[in-house]
Amino acid sequence: MTNTDSNRHNGQVAIVTGSTKGIGAGVAKQLAHEGATVVVNGRSAKPGMATVDAIRDSGGEAAFIQADMRDPTAIEELIDETADRFGRIDILVNNAGVQTETTATEATVEDWEFVLETDFRSFWLCAKHAVEHMPEGSAIVNMSSNHAFLTMPGLFPYNAVKAGINGMTRALALELGPLGIRVNTINPGWVEVERTQDELSEDDRARIEAMHPLDRIGTPEDVATTVAFLVSDEASFITGTSLLVDGGRTAVMQDHSFLEYKQSL
Repeated sequence: MTNTDSNRHNGQVAIVTGSTKGIGAGVAKQLAHEGATVVVNGRSAKPGMATVDAIRDSGGEAAFIQADMRDPTAIEELIDETADRFGRIDILVNNAGVQTETTATEATVEDWEFVLETDFRSFWLCAKHAVEHMPEGSAIVNMSSNHAFLTMPGLFPYNAVKAGINGMTRALALELGPLGIRVNTINPGWVEVERTQDELSEDDRARIEAMHPLDRIGTPEDVATTVAFLVSDEASFITGTSLLVDGGRTAVMQDHSFLEYKQSL
């Protein structure tokens, strides 16, 4: 959570899917810090309540609603319970996501369904059901990835789905704009979440940091503050866009991943 003095989301109600840890937890904490009542969501109650407790300990308001984003019925119940408890939904952040490390030829139908149902279908269903509870001036943010623009082998269908999210955002922006609802995408790059910390050796971390023009990996707060801006009135004329938050990584023309892949064949 970035320590700003802003109260720009006072009185608003926000849902952040997949917010028990990582980027989602960072977004939930930032929105609560700026005055929103935040519904934390995930499949597991224990980490979900830990995020809620952290928000409450900092003086914010939050509640946890358990829902699996692969279950259409659970998604509808998440939206309905939020609206019943808080009366409205001003902010929806579609953040829940999973990743497989397979090529297009290695991936199975089960891999395909796992990623598409979690990372793509749930975004549509959350928006579909939330819209009827969203007043004019509300906003949706879909969390994608810099893989939507440039990618590497061995991340299919994750990379394809992330590109699809950008397209979904444009479609929703056109259809929901006349209702006064804005829709944008954030495309993060390397972000230091729990998995990154566990998997990267010190040497790997230094190498990856050096790939970035800003010479560091991003933080959940880097993404969270961008979300908080995009759903605020300060961004009231921004919709249908996909915003890279990757420390300039996508501006770098080439690294060695593709050559290493070719050599492994």
